[in-house]
Amino acid sequence: MTVSGVLLVTALVWAVSLLRSVRLRAFVYSLPLPMTLALLTTGYRVDGSHLIGVVGLNLFFVLVTVAHHRLRWPILLADLAGVAGYVALGAALLAVSVPFVPALAGTVLLWLLAALLLRRRPPPAAPAPDDPERSTPPDDPERRARPHDPERRATAGDPERGAPPDDRAAPLERDGDEAAGERLPALAKLALILGGAVSTGLLGQLLRGLVVTFPYAGVLVAVEVRRELPAFCRHFARNSLALVGFLTGCWLCQDLSAAAGLAAGWAGFALTAAVLHLPAYRHGNRRPERFQATGNVPQGRDGHGKRGVEA
Repeated sequence: MTVSGVLLVTALVWAVSLLRSVRLRAFVYSLPLPMTLALLTTGYRVDGSHLIGVVGLNLFFVLVTVAHHRLRWPILLADLAGVAGYVALGAALLAVSVPFVPALAGTVLLWLLAALLLRRRPPPAAPAPDDPERSTPPDDPERRARPHDPERRATAGDPERGAPPDDRAAPLERDGDEAAGERLPALAKLALILGGAVSTGLLGQLLRGLVVTFPYAGVLVAVEVRRELPAFCRHFARNSLALVGFLTGCWLCQDLSAAAGLAAGWAGFALTAAVLHLPAYRHGNRRPERFQATGNVPQGRDGHGKRGVEA
């Protein structure tokens, strides 16, 4: 990877680290900036293996998520598992030639199946952080033995009123301390991101043509979003179709010139991203207007309605 590539990956990961929305993080990461730079600097032509490389990017995040959230591996070991899976896929593709059109049909079919699966399996709702009772399973014998006493809950942890301290607040405090300890100074964090970009760039050179879709920034982004990896995977899987649109545009016009291919690629990415995101954005904007016009107020989690903004 060139110096410009390292700087680009560093800037992309830094931008993701500054965002708080998982949806925005997934969209920013899906921007085909590293792919564009790799196509410019390596001279590789887009073929079917690059479409499988997009599938490999999703495989990378799935492996990292399973290793970190299911198997409880440290995030760096989970990252290594994801990279190993991607490198294994790339090594298998080095010995074969993948036609573009069949690869495109197969990739779109896989995307449709994944979208259908994700729609049928919505993410589980997280318990409210301010209600410790909801974090206790309903079949917990300790909860059944403990009477529902609002006064006891109100005085928990208050030595002056004679109530014992509530030990259930300790895990939340420990989580806050751990999160505070993980925060690094900006310069140290930037140095780590820069070093990681150099390391992944050197590793990506081993994959020849598949270097175009290697997760240069993904290895570092997975560390940044490690607490929201399942949600990040869902959003990135949806945005992957826009990357397929980018590669399709490049493939259609790359015989004209490199500039024409990249321009068509970015046009394909923008068009596909608009088709994916604009309907949901408009639907989200219409919902408050519909509630205000009909007088139907959506119910909150506590069962009480929330009044809309008065005109």
